[in-house]
Amino acid sequence: MNVQQKKKAPRSALRVPLWWVAALVLALSSPVWGQPAQFNEAPQLAERVSAGELPPVEERLPDNPLVVPVVERIGTYGGTWRTVLLGASDANHIRRTIGYEGLLRWTPDWSDIVPNVAESYEANEDATEFTFHLREGMRWSDGHPFTAHDIMFWYEAVVMNEELTPAPPTWFTTGEDNVPGTVEVIDDTTVVFRFEQPNGLFLLEMAGGFGVIPVSYPRHYMEQFHIDYNPDGIDALVQQAGVNTWVDLFQIRGNSPDYTVEHWQDPNRPMLNAWVPTSPYAGTRFTAQRNPYYWKVDEEGNQLPYIDSVVYDIVEDAELILLRVANGEIDFLDRHIADPSYRAVLFDNQERGDYRFIEGPSAFMNTLVVPFNLTHRDPVKREIFQNKDFRVALSHAINRQEIIDLVFIGQGEPWQAAPQADTPYFHERLATQYLEYDPELANEILDRHYPERDAQGFRLGPDGNRITIIGEAAVGSQTHVDTLGVIQEHWRAVGIDLQVRPIDRSLLWQRIEANDVDVSVWDGDGGGLEALIRPRYYFPSELASAQAPAWAAWYINPTLEIAEEPEEPERRQMELYEQLRATGDLDEQSELMLEILEIAADRFAVIGVSTRPLAVGIARNNLRNVPDSIPQTGGFYPNPAPANPFQWFFE
Repeated sequence: MNVQQKKKAPRSALRVPLWWVAALVLALSSPVWGQPAQFNEAPQLAERVSAGELPPVEERLPDNPLVVPVVERIGTYGGTWRTVLLGASDANHIRRTIGYEGLLRWTPDWSDIVPNVAESYEANEDATEFTFHLREGMRWSDGHPFTAHDIMFWYEAVVMNEELTPAPPTWFTTGEDNVPGTVEVIDDTTVVFRFEQPNGLFLLEMAGGFGVIPVSYPRHYMEQFHIDYNPDGIDALVQQAGVNTWVDLFQIRGNSPDYTVEHWQDPNRPMLNAWVPTSPYAGTRFTAQRNPYYWKVDEEGNQLPYIDSVVYDIVEDAELILLRVANGEIDFLDRHIADPSYRAVLFDNQERGDYRFIEGPSAFMNTLVVPFNLTHRDPVKREIFQNKDFRVALSHAINRQEIIDLVFIGQGEPWQAAPQADTPYFHERLATQYLEYDPELANEILDRHYPERDAQGFRLGPDGNRITIIGEAAVGSQTHVDTLGVIQEHWRAVGIDLQVRPIDRSLLWQRIEANDVDVSVWDGDGGGLEALIRPRYYFPSELASAQAPAWAAWYINPTLEIAEEPEEPERRQMELYEQLRATGDLDEQSELMLEILEIAADRFAVIGVSTRPLAVGIARNNLRNVPDSIPQTGGFYPNPAPANPFQWFFE
């Protein structure tokens, strides 16, 4: 079956069964909801219309606004959604709450891909051409028209500018040579993406976080910060901003291809979101208020969002977040409270905090992955880490059931870094090999390679020095730190010195992408359908592949400073993945993914701990239209945003 073959009407929805189902079918169909007879708006906006500050709501909406069905009932306007950010680098939480407005989007239950910013779309049969039809009359948050020319600005001024984009994003490239696609504007509301070779994952990428990027560059605002569009005035703006170059200036004005902190630093930059920033992401609070030109309505024609504003308090300690939840000071949150050790506190304070639990399936494949950096800068550590026997021994040295009982309050089962059992990508050998807790076997294997020990009983490496591994975990991810602490004792028992180092989240990723880590632990994403999109722990596919950042750099762009040509097995995985990206045939995609996983099982570069428990979030009892279940994926379905927070309301 070819994912591009079932074409019907122009208005479209890509039918994608839930992530544990094998089939993936493209279906083009008409929307269920018709246009309301009249439109209404929030009282605060009506006041601005009366004062002559805004045009009437009918003039602010596009000709065909997106009609969104509500979960429970038509809501009422007003209120402030209170939530939190963990430190200065938690931009992902902003993206997952108010920043998910791409060309396409997931439905709340993760069963469909549907048009969003694009009113409709079409794809040709070989997945090389994708046409998006935009909404006539749609506007940025400042009232300026949003058109296909804004997308063209992103393409010409950002993607094709080597100073801003040294290497094009992989989702926008095809073939072994990573040839970037092209963009053509047909008219103000029609734009075509073309690729030299089939891009079988492109629509999935557009429904995830990457679909936001092409529609995040308001040309009328951003061109003043670009040297090609403002050559005479750019120097003065650079000086005024206190930065060194026009590239630095463009960055701080919102050039954030991965939706990092820079995206939220300029509250003057127009957006398409339901709420737009009124302050930069800095200090102790980040705020956003309703977008008067938001282009979605409910079935009765009420312009969304219902909630007036969103306030993010910026805190430095995850336990402070827990305290705020318990005190009823947070209205919705499904991030930073997943630590199983928090469950008892959350349950005990449910009545006092006046909240209910929002549960959902987790698409993560593991509670924690432990990748060994096979491309370590230190030749001695590289030699040790590349020794598969060493990795196998340390896997057998881990008492996973003890970790499950102590850290994850008895939830989960031992599991390696492998897709979940109820997915089409389940690979039994990868999931179950080397799980047995057997310190005697671990010592036996290690004795064959590193028999010498120092006075404290730690093994010596080939250079005669103690084998010491720095295990880094993000501050705020307490289960990661706690799990490493237990593993530290397990590995000490077999003569390996693991030093646990909690580190700032943003600094951790900087160190990984610079190839400066030994072992850096993180959530094991890629448990289901996301394995196709982000297979970073199955082979070195991106700089965040902590098991081999230098090989990943070569795959992305061989000219990068840390890039090294991979060994043959990883080269083969990269070739297979390029074949996977180049086909829309689901059976072929699954076969290719299983080949990649077969090699991953042979290499065993990443150790896993256990399966993930059911994901839990909280919603205040007076916050309505929140689904009872919201999937958690870590990015592919950027929860809770696909659950449509713009139709949540306070009763």
